[in-house]
Amino acid sequence: MSQYRNYIAGEWSSSDRQTVNVNPSDTNDIIGEYARASRDDAERAIAAAHAAFPRWSRQSPQVRSAALKHVGDQILARKEEIGDLLAREEGKTLREAVGETVRAAQIFHFFAGEAVRLVGDHQPSIRADIDVEVRREPLGVVGLITPWNFPIAIPAWKIAPALAFGNCVVFKPAELVPGCAHMLAEIIAQTGIDPGVFNLVMGSGAEVGAAFAESPLVRGLSFTGSVGVGRAIAANCVTGEPMKRFQLEMGGKNALIVTDDAMLDTAVDCAIDGAFYSTGQRCTASSRIIVTRKIHAAFVDAMKARMERLAVDDARKEGTDIGPVVDERQLGQNRSYIDIGVNEGATLLGGGELLERGAPGHYMAPALFVGVDPKMRIAREEIFGPVASVIEVADYDEALSVANDSEFGLSAGICTTSLSTARHFLRNIEAGMAMVNLATAGVDYHVPFGGTKASSFGAREQGRYAAEFYTTVKTAYVAG
Repeated sequence: MSQYRNYIAGEWSSSDRQTVNVNPSDTNDIIGEYARASRDDAERAIAAAHAAFPRWSRQSPQVRSAALKHVGDQILARKEEIGDLLAREEGKTLREAVGETVRAAQIFHFFAGEAVRLVGDHQPSIRADIDVEVRREPLGVVGLITPWNFPIAIPAWKIAPALAFGNCVVFKPAELVPGCAHMLAEIIAQTGIDPGVFNLVMGSGAEVGAAFAESPLVRGLSFTGSVGVGRAIAANCVTGEPMKRFQLEMGGKNALIVTDDAMLDTAVDCAIDGAFYSTGQRCTASSRIIVTRKIHAAFVDAMKARMERLAVDDARKEGTDIGPVVDERQLGQNRSYIDIGVNEGATLLGGGELLERGAPGHYMAPALFVGVDPKMRIAREEIFGPVASVIEVADYDEALSVANDSEFGLSAGICTTSLSTARHFLRNIEAGMAMVNLATAGVDYHVPFGGTKASSFGAREQGRYAAEFYTTVKTAYVAG
């Protein structure tokens, strides 16, 4: 069995503990054993990053740009290989996996450009013969903690801006998907950047993540994951000595509104994509589909017909629309919400059952609930699986009210042919991202990503807005 090591201070570092990486499409398929870092490993990586920071932060932006461009080029050159590994370890379809890999390359290419475009400001002082410069400078050592559902895109959109702006990185991927993270680390290691600038420490949040949050050498921490863990990280960052900057991307319970005047085919396309693709394992998934009364019956019939044609199978098999659930624990959680919905009085229109395929895997038919009350748990709690709830409302005004009645505010969408309704929705929806006649899932890499309420905290990710987190501002006064 292949064994893979952590990358610390420019060297591949073994561990006496391992995590076994299993293919959810075929649990007999073992991808490899990946080193499980200890707290000491994490602290050693942090120290290496701290030692490398003075040189890297003062390095020419062109050097940083060239390094990121090289990473993007190599990801593109290996997109089929990386995409196959991604589908194999996470379970999203091969088409989606290759698409995510290409996006990771695009992110590195984008920030290769941003490395030489970082701008400050120059203003006249209110005092004579004094100039004022506002400069952006790197934070220092940043800890990056990423989730399992986007094994290469989310690491890319954290690592690329961190390095572009002169920070040094300690990176902890999710334990379920170490393979893509390790392959990305191999590519970064080949750029020739100084030892310690980038470090990979695979392991548990309780050990590695805690070391990031508690270390006085870490100046910023970017986390994508659950609300509970995010809040714990925030508390550690605030109460630690010294305090550190933090950026949190957490849960979502995203609404898709379908109005009476919507084009039915467009609405069903948006709902199917948002609710079920990527096995519903997206924080931007459309788990609440809020449909006005006049179109409700036609929408539900069309949605059910389309859902029943979706092929659930091995992620790497041609023709598969939906792959397996990522692991047994997540499958159990999905199934528990099927029982919760039924017990609450919602009608399970179809799906939700376990499926058997050619090999043992975590297969589940996508589930659709109707007759859902907005106060039910299935309409309020993030399930993170292919489970969607249809909520019938009288009109657009009630739909908007129901959509905003959530602790989350990441993404929201509307399907309508009315320009005035669309504009009203964009002004009044309480979400960080809003879509018109598009699925709630699916965003561009060059614009900001993030939400409101319990979904996000801190500066936005992606695009030029990433500089808000990965740099700090210095105001310099010069006389003469």
